Order: sequence, then C-alpha cells, then structure tokens
Amino acid sequence: MPEFQRFSYDVLVIGAGGAGLRAAIEAGAAGAKVGVVCKSLLGKAHTVMAEGGIAAALANVDDRDSWRVHFADTMRGGQYLNNWRMAELHAKEAPECVRELEAWGALFDRTKDGKILQRNFGGHRYPRLAHVGDRTGLEMIRTLQDHGIHTGMEVHMECTVLSLLLDGNRIAGACGYDRERGRFQLWEAKAVVLATGGIGRAFKITSNSWEYTGDGLALAYHAGAELQDMEFVQFHPTGMVWPISVRGILVTEGVRGEGGVLRNNEGKRFMFDDIPDLYKEQTADSEEEGWRYTQGDKNARRPPELLTRDHVARCINREVKAGRGSPHGGVFLDISWIKDRLPKAGEHIKRKLPSMYHQFKQLADLDITKEPMEVGPTTHYMMGGIRVDGDSQMSAVPGLFAAGEVAAGLHGANRLGGNSLSDLVVFGRLAGRFAAEFAKANGPVRIDEAEIQATASAALSPFDRGPSGENPYQIQYDLQEAMQDLVGIVRVESEMQQALDAIGQLRARAGRAGIAGNREYNNGWHTTIDLGNMMIVSEAITRAALLRKESRGAQFREDFPGKDPEWGKYNIVIRRGAESEMLVEKRAVTPMPDELKAVIEEMK
Repeated sequence: MPEFQRFSYDVLVIGAGGAGLRAAIEAGAAGAKVGVVCKSLLGKAHTVMAEGGIAAALANVDDRDSWRVHFADTMRGGQYLNNWRMAELHAKEAPECVRELEAWGALFDRTKDGKILQRNFGGHRYPRLAHVGDRTGLEMIRTLQDHGIHTGMEVHMECTVLSLLLDGNRIAGACGYDRERGRFQLWEAKAVVLATGGIGRAFKITSNSWEYTGDGLALAYHAGAELQDMEFVQFHPTGMVWPISVRGILVTEGVRGEGGVLRNNEGKRFMFDDIPDLYKEQTADSEEEGWRYTQGDKNARRPPELLTRDHVARCINREVKAGRGSPHGGVFLDISWIKDRLPKAGEHIKRKLPSMYHQFKQLADLDITKEPMEVGPTTHYMMGGIRVDGDSQMSAVPGLFAAGEVAAGLHGANRLGGNSLSDLVVFGRLAGRFAAEFAKANGPVRIDEAEIQATASAALSPFDRGPSGENPYQIQYDLQEAMQDLVGIVRVESEMQQALDAIGQLRARAGRAGIAGNREYNNGWHTTIDLGNMMIVSEAITRAALLRKESRGAQFREDFPGKDPEWGKYNIVIRRGAESEMLVEKRAVTPMPDELKAVIEEMK
C-alpha cells in the first residue's frame, strides 16, 4: 500500500505563476496557512513567457484612457460573451495591482517624467501596457516570488497533482507525487485555488511550455466543477516558424506595437485588405497614419496589425493558404523597416525589444534590426476554463477557486493582448482573499483514505504494463496532431467529428500505456499522467466547438462563417454526467446592468 507524505493547510494553491503567487500572498496576508504546489521549479512558471506588458488604464501616456475605455475594449474584444462583472473588476482594479507590483520592486520602463511607460497593443484603444522591455512576465514573477517567499507560504516544487479530494461536496485538498523521487503526497486543505494555466500542449504547434497539459481544468471537471467557453482557443498570430526546432515560440505583439508590420511574399501589407466593421472607425486607413499612431500621435488611429489576435491570425492563415506566404509557411513581420523613419533605428529596436533581438539572433541566426522575421499562428491561450463566480472566483464546488488562464469569464470569445497579466494579479488577489475567508468560515475536512489509495494505484498502473504497453509519447504526438489538423484555426463539422473519434481511440490507447524503469526521474510516467488531462480538455474543446454553429472571436467555422446574433446570447458550459459522460449545454449570458451598457455605448 503506497505511503503518503502528509501536509495540512488552510489554503492550498496549485500553480506558482502570476495568479498562484498573487493568491498565495493574499491568502497569507489574511492569516491563512498557505501551501503552494507547482509542477516546475519556483520561478519557472509559464508567466515568464508573457513579454509585451500588463494592461492597466493608468493613463500615463494618453490621459483619455480610463477603466471605462478598458472595460469597453475588453467586452468588444470578447464579442460580449465575457462575464461582465469580471471585466468590470479587471478594468477597475488593474491599475492598483500594477502600482502594487511597483511598490514590491517591479522595475517598469519609464516616461521622461518618471511615470510607468505604456505601449500600444492589439485591441486596446490607447497605449495601455505597462512593460519592462519585452520581459514583463519575467519581472512580474521575480517580483511576486521575492515578495511571496517572505509571507510564510510553504512551496512544494516539481509535483504533479493527481486528483482533488472532496469531503461530501466540499473540497478537502489534493493528492499527487513529487516528480523527482515519485513519492506520493497528500495536501489537506479547507480551500483550494487552481492556478495551473492553459492547454497548449494538446496542440502540435504552441507557444506554451511543457507544463500546459490542462491539469487544472481536468482536475476541476472530475471534482464536479463546470467548464465554460472551451471552444475559444486563441492562436497568437506571431510565433516563430523557422527553424523547425523552435516552431511556435512566441514573437511578442510588442513588435507590432513598436511599429512592426506584416507583409506577404509580394511585399504587401495585407492587413489593410480586411478590417472588420466593428473596428473600422478605430483603424488607420493609411500606412502613414498607422506609423504616426505607433509613435504616440493622439490624432492617429491604430494600424491594422494591431487588430485583435483572432482576426490577425486568420488573415495570416489566409495569405499562406493562397500561396502568398513566406518560404517556411508563415508571413513576414518586419520591424527593421523603421530605419527609414528613425535615426539609430537598430539601437532603438534593441532597447525596446531586447529579448526578441536575442531570441532570433540565437535561435534563427537572424538580425531583426536588419531583416524581417518569419512568423505564423501558434496555439497560445485558452479563453475558456473553469466557470467561476465573478466576485469571489469560486467554482460550483464549495471551497474550490480558480484564477488566471485556468478560469473562464473575463475574456469571452477572444483575449486582448496584455489582459492576461492583469488577469493574473487582479483575480489571483480576489481568489486568495475569498479562499482565506472560506477556510476561516469552515471547519476541518475529512480525507477518504480508500480514495487516495485508489488514486495512487491507478497512477502506478503503467508500471504494471511495462514497456510492452502503448508508448505514451506516441499517443501524445498523435493527439497533438489530431487537434492541430482537425480542431485548429479553421474548423468544420466533419473534421471535428473525426477528432472526437480519434480522441476516443487515443483514450483507449492511453489506458494501455506502459513504461519501463522506476518512479525516480521517469518522464515517461509523467507523460502517461498528463495524457488523461489532455484527453479531457481536447474532448471539451471539440464538443463545444461542434455545438457553437457560428464564427465568433477565436472560433472560425468554415461551414458557418457568419456571426449569429442568437449565439451571442449564450455561453457553452460543460460538466461531468452521472455516468461519467461529458455533458454540453447552452447557458444564457448573464444580462449586463444598464450603467455598464451605457459605458459600452459611450465608448463606441
């Protein structure tokens, strides 16, 4: 019978990115005993890959900005499927959270008069992204980690969580194992905050790191929480496409915010050819006007390269399919052209985009100050996730909270660039606060010993099958290929039905997966565990995409290319049925208060 190392907390936070660390800090400040479990090493969370900046209406660069404009931009970008309460809280509280980071030591870039500098980004009407060059996520993690370790939280690094535990219908903690030695661990807790990030590794081409296998979503689903908006997977328009070894690695939107332009192999700025009606009044109608916008001209409108990510990704995809792409299957992103406009442009680019300069120089032997980059869409972000209450961030399971990318609601059908980092700190703070309150108001939990033993036995079963079982790496590859090819940027019903069939077959194969060796340093074992989570999120994405028979935000249905006003009234919600089948249903969007409707009308 496997033994468990046992720990007891008021609040357990699963995930140590921006949302998890901010939740842990807040819960600790409220007097809770806090444990943090992370899949990687502390400081290695995927938040470090967020480069361009954190969105907050500080109005340091353009005094016309306000929470009202930010709220309206976020709702418009999400095609009005957003949880309006989350969008309101986010817009109102993001500036305070940025100033909080500054007070804790974050070294933001500065304006000439010493204020936090802000840059342009796609979908934002005004320069709104506070940044640290193009390394903002790294600075944010450094700041939160340095502040957080002094609050008394206990950190369990390099651990995989196998299941969430329940006491009746209430959360009771989690169990898992440490990835280094394979020892089982039990974390008893009165409240749990999930902050595990997204699902990008379910696709073949992704900007996401290895941890992003949908763990939090699958854990919550099995525990009885609802998932929402799973059809909305964001494909960032600019990932590296060459060399093949780095395909999918993110190229920050900050390149376009600083004046970078997209061209096809004919040298044409193709984004001017397709500007959605919703954004025509806010989009430049000439290259000259677009350039003036990137240089801070308040009378200019933004260039079409800074339209929402879903639209830019589809335009790039269209150019490639039409044979107008770059040699390696993308298009050209050019920041070097600004040498025609600015003296000492090379030094300017290196100062504004240091990470991008070094990334391309080291990985592709390309100097972005002198030649264009090749870029293409890459699976980047999950708008969908665990359905939570807009104020408290608690799921349908009492005591189970979620924050950051793993939670649904803020972004609706499409996320604006930079809203991800402010999402982390705004809702990480709220989740930590309410988790601590829940823990204080509720008594001790009871652990079902039989349940944790059954979980451990199931986790060890691949060793029983040994190397003669199915290869987990091949199953993972086949799943990624099926999702990329059949449930990618452009979707049709027949292909998604094929994907469902493939997922069913792959799930059966995953049940036969076998591995050699022992529990120490066994990446094959880790992969077999990840497979179960990836199957859940892949099926949820596909079933939700099939049900939504329209194109909206990040979902483009080639067989239903128009936006249907009737579908704009519903979110799609997924839950686990009594017989363990996946149930998918339409759920009416919560009506927005009149005062917020007035804000949106005012900001059109």
